[in-house]
Amino acid sequence: MFYMMTLTKELEVHPRFFGPKLSLEIQRRLKEEVEGTCNGKYGFILAVFAVLETGRGLIREGSGAAVFNLKYSCICMKPFKGEVMDVVVTSVNKMGFFAEAGPLQVFVSNHLIPDGFEFNTAHEPCYQTADGEQKIVPASEVRLRIVGTRVDASDIFAVGSIKEDYLGCISAPL
Repeated sequence: MFYMMTLTKELEVHPRFFGPKLSLEIQRRLKEEVEGTCNGKYGFILAVFAVLETGRGLIREGSGAAVFNLKYSCICMKPFKGEVMDVVVTSVNKMGFFAEAGPLQVFVSNHLIPDGFEFNTAHEPCYQTADGEQKIVPASEVRLRIVGTRVDASDIFAVGSIKEDYLGCISAPL
């Protein structure tokens, strides 16, 4: 799920930033442009740790900006089929529920929820057991297994299941 990666990026810097603080500006801009983005190959880029190589900047004719080929280390998150993870429920409806694990959104269909859980709308939409002991509502923590993922150019979506042993509601909000 979490990986330490070494990636590259081409970054253009305006001439007004040339000077003694150029390296700080490069680091700031790299973090601003890269952190929180999603790459289909590597997943979500969560944090940039360090700029490993800056290289020599090439001046663009006309604008005077410099283009740097950067090599940096970062931590990425990419979910895989069969992986077990803890998520927080964001919304519940009769079709299932949506949950999030950091930037990843996971959908759990009502067909992938154990038979003991029933959809109930008495006070708020939720899935609960007949005795009312376990309840899945927004802000509940749930452990699930990823059964499928879909990778777009700029996002990753997953489908999960809690219909196995040792999966399900971990805690419900008070």
